[in-house]
Amino acid sequence: MIVVTGGAGFIGSNFVLDWLAQCDEPVLNIDRLTYAGNLGYLAPLAADPGHVFVQADINDRARIAALLAKYRPRAVVHFAAETHVDRSIEGASAFVTANVNGTLNLLEAVRGYWEGLGGTAKSAFRFLHISTDEVFGSLAPGEAPFTETSRYAPNNPYAASKAAADHLVRAWHCTYGLPTLTVNCSNNYGPRQYPEKLIPKMVAHALAGEPLPIYGDGEQVRDWLYVSDHCAALRRVLEAGRIGDSYNIGGNCERTNLQVLDALCRLLDELAPQTAPAGGYRALIAHVADRPGHDRRYAMNTGKIERELGWRPVVAFDDGLRQTVAWYLKQSESRGK
Repeated sequence: MIVVTGGAGFIGSNFVLDWLAQCDEPVLNIDRLTYAGNLGYLAPLAADPGHVFVQADINDRARIAALLAKYRPRAVVHFAAETHVDRSIEGASAFVTANVNGTLNLLEAVRGYWEGLGGTAKSAFRFLHISTDEVFGSLAPGEAPFTETSRYAPNNPYAASKAAADHLVRAWHCTYGLPTLTVNCSNNYGPRQYPEKLIPKMVAHALAGEPLPIYGDGEQVRDWLYVSDHCAALRRVLEAGRIGDSYNIGGNCERTNLQVLDALCRLLDELAPQTAPAGGYRALIAHVADRPGHDRRYAMNTGKIERELGWRPVVAFDDGLRQTVAWYLKQSESRGK
């Protein structure tokens, strides 16, 4: 069995669904079910004996320790986190509680469990921590993409909380020998993302005929990664990643926010013409004041994971975006019925 924390959220739920679709190893799914957690994402697993869901907070160290002792996993995959930059600017303390304190308490519960293992169970155990490219700060146009050795330079409370969590994971490996793995991923997109993030938010606004707000000039650059590609990379890192090491995971797909929104509007013009305004959905784009500490560009060098583990993204951005929009349109239709 493996444990997944935050498995009712966007990336976590996709990972759990993909995992159980591809192997018979059970999953203990631990999620606090905050606003962004949704058990509906896991509805296809309702009758699957390989999926065990427990509502719990990773800050509850005793509860987590008891669950580990009961289910005796061979790995922990740690997604659980507050992730929305805007929310972190409005209230940073929740991000420190979830991302820093939560990771600390989880690490301590896992360390206690791992130290009690023996033989091959102990040597085979892994703790996989999922982080973000935002810990590295902002790149200038033309600057080389981030590598695993790039300097940490977080520029917003969310990024700072994830950077702190990364450092804790590294320290627990170096100090206690806990067999950790860390991944830093770029902007994920795909089904089941909470509608505060760019793509699902814009789809919802467009279908309601509301303005499509884009920060500043919209020229902020992100590396876009389809969520199923991310899940495949995580499985590979868990299988063969070097203990104590980190890996960058990216889509090799740099786009400005405005380019993403243009592509999204074109797809909606095609797939949902019945609610399009005169002139198409692009007429709804509205530039708004930029947010504080808004990083200009992220880009990921994925050479290490490609060389060492043989992983590379396979879903082209246009294909992934079409699948994503189609999924949200289907959800909208279901709610309308």
